[in-house]
Amino acid sequence: MTKILVADDEADLETLIRQKFRQKIRDRQYEFLFALNGNEALSIIKEHPDVDIVLSDINMPEMDGLTLLSKLNDLNPLIKSVMVSAYGDMENIRIAMNRGAFDFVTKPVNFEDLEITMQKTIAHAKQAKETLQAIKENNILRMYVDENVLKFMGSKEFENSLLENETVEASVAFIDICSFTAISESQKPDEVVHLLNRYFDVMVKEIIDQNGIIDKFIGDCVMAVFKGDYHLDRAIDAAIAIRNKIDQLPEELGFTPKVSIGINSGEMISGNIGSAALRRLDYTVIGDIVNTAQRLQGAAGICQILITEDCYEKVKQSFQCKIIGNITLKNKTGETTVYEVLT
Repeated sequence: MTKILVADDEADLETLIRQKFRQKIRDRQYEFLFALNGNEALSIIKEHPDVDIVLSDINMPEMDGLTLLSKLNDLNPLIKSVMVSAYGDMENIRIAMNRGAFDFVTKPVNFEDLEITMQKTIAHAKQAKETLQAIKENNILRMYVDENVLKFMGSKEFENSLLENETVEASVAFIDICSFTAISESQKPDEVVHLLNRYFDVMVKEIIDQNGIIDKFIGDCVMAVFKGDYHLDRAIDAAIAIRNKIDQLPEELGFTPKVSIGINSGEMISGNIGSAALRRLDYTVIGDIVNTAQRLQGAAGICQILITEDCYEKVKQSFQCKIIGNITLKNKTGETTVYEVLT
């Protein structure tokens, strides 16, 4: 259940929100807490540290929303905030964003737009919390660690985890947006980056839903790792869901998105790779299994999901596949028998 704090001095807003989201409140998808100003909001967060997101007005008595934003990051850097205000001018939006707001919704509130914004914000909040938990369990595969997060989790624990490396049984997927780099030559950089990030949001949601972890973003490609029970099945489920969701997206900037995906499974090394001197370390996976997955993605065509014969033998009872045949993968001796996952 997602816990949402609403900070707004309009007394009737609580009633309106409870009416609009009554079904999800009944289904225990959402739990709402309410505050009339920033001071009350901070007190509630101290009592309920598991708050996921904050919806805050700007103009409130005692403590306004922008001041609340500046204090929120120090109190709990994992909480995502959305400003909901009639003050939708660019100056207020810029101040809110500079102080850490995740998004901005203007009044009068369009509740359909608000819920879409909430769902996007909840997904990011969930990812941040799961990533932090993964650090504590030493299962994280990538994380930039800033001062606030170190304080939140304890820097000594983080330093100890940096020393631990292991061999793991896992599945890795490379998901690439086909021909995306071509539009960067004809469109404005801000528009290209904004569009790419929207595509990544779609992918990340499906990966997280299958308990996968985002290892890294490589240009317009996502590398994800799945560990634990049925990790290969979950990797393929995520890949199929991503392909289907991306296929449904409309054309934008003259570009229609499609993906190509490579998946492989087996034993790989999990550890910190990078420069300790720069404090830039990726908790990632390396090895032949990973390299082969990347090569499979490179060989995949539009909307194709490619796996090796070994993977096919493990999942052939669960997924419909067809044999592509023997192909030569870059930097691999001999040919590799490849299958395409259909459904």
